[in-house]
Amino acid sequence: MANVSSSNGLEKRPKLRFPGFDEPWKATAFGELVHEFSDRTKEEDEDTLLSAAIEGMFLNTELFGHQRGASNKGYKKIKYGTMVLSTQNLHLGNANVNQRFEHGMVSPAYKTYDITGCSVDLIAQWIKSEAAKRFFYNATTVGASVCRRNVEWDTLYEQPLYLPCLDEQEKVARFLALVSERISKQQQFVTALKKYKRGLSDELFGEKESGERWMTVPFSEAFDLLQNNTFSRDEMSTENGIAYNIHYGDVLIKYGAVVDLSKSKVPYIRSDVSLSKFAQSSYLRNGDIVIADTAEDYTVGKAVEIVGVADTKAISGLHTIPCRPKISFAPMYLGYFINSKRFRTQILPLVQGTKVSSISKSEILKTSIAFPSFGVQSQIAAVLYALDHRIDICQACVHGLVRTKEALLQQLFI
Repeated sequence: MANVSSSNGLEKRPKLRFPGFDEPWKATAFGELVHEFSDRTKEEDEDTLLSAAIEGMFLNTELFGHQRGASNKGYKKIKYGTMVLSTQNLHLGNANVNQRFEHGMVSPAYKTYDITGCSVDLIAQWIKSEAAKRFFYNATTVGASVCRRNVEWDTLYEQPLYLPCLDEQEKVARFLALVSERISKQQQFVTALKKYKRGLSDELFGEKESGERWMTVPFSEAFDLLQNNTFSRDEMSTENGIAYNIHYGDVLIKYGAVVDLSKSKVPYIRSDVSLSKFAQSSYLRNGDIVIADTAEDYTVGKAVEIVGVADTKAISGLHTIPCRPKISFAPMYLGYFINSKRFRTQILPLVQGTKVSSISKSEILKTSIAFPSFGVQSQIAAVLYALDHRIDICQACVHGLVRTKEALLQQLFI
């Protein structure tokens, strides 16, 4: 590929070109490249219900876990290659070309188009670029609120989209499709590793322990409960501060079974926030467990084991239950056990709430902790930690490939 960039009125050149192509890209009004259609369903559940999101096309149940809406009669039918534009979040990048499903139906809130004047595969790649996001944003105006923008459809259809000859369109599309396929395969490998780890965890912590004598003790005999703080995100800093803060949102989403404070990017409590009311005995130590007591779904009760505590203090944050072991456990064993199916089957019946799920300290105390000998604990933790490390490396590869594709999209399109 060659780096070339120039423009001249209605002709432009991208920064990156394939050898053999040097003709400028020519402008065509967006409205000349697409044809809107509105083929509606006439019966309930006539086709598979789909949703278009910023991240792509999904089964409705993949995003929401259930069938949304009282009726889907009159929904818009789409097929493979249909362009689907959101009328509400187009400025945020909710624009897609369906290349995942052979057919389906979407809410009438979307606009649906056939792509007629250029390569469908090229537009499918372009539509997820920053260039496309800017293209759609430029056709919007300020809406009724700060986060809403109105789409000026006539403006959108009149905007020029710069495209090369058909041969170059197909060349760019094939190349980017190969990159996307590489990302997909790597992500599938990560998913398979995670599935394998779940199965292995179920086996290692299963009720049928193979020959090893396991002990079971009430939670109250295994742990002392510590003090947590109620500081909000506004009282934290990502740069520096007086103590690390283990926030429940990070426990639920960011951290795995173990968080190493010497390596992980853990937020700080700002230096101007007072910790005078916080007991010294509740500063976190290696081996302490922090449980998230609130979530919007079944992940409530997820926990992390703290390791890597050094000079910087660490405390347990908002909506957490910090626990200190009374018994000597192998490093990282508890982090994996408390997130295992064996322990979570105890947690879930104790959860309260509908829209927001929570579990109280008194309910946590009704559970029990099972453990084998110290040596077997170490082996279990080592195996699962090694798998987590492998998963992290493979996931980092996915992120690297995604960043590479994003960079290519910026240079291959105008």
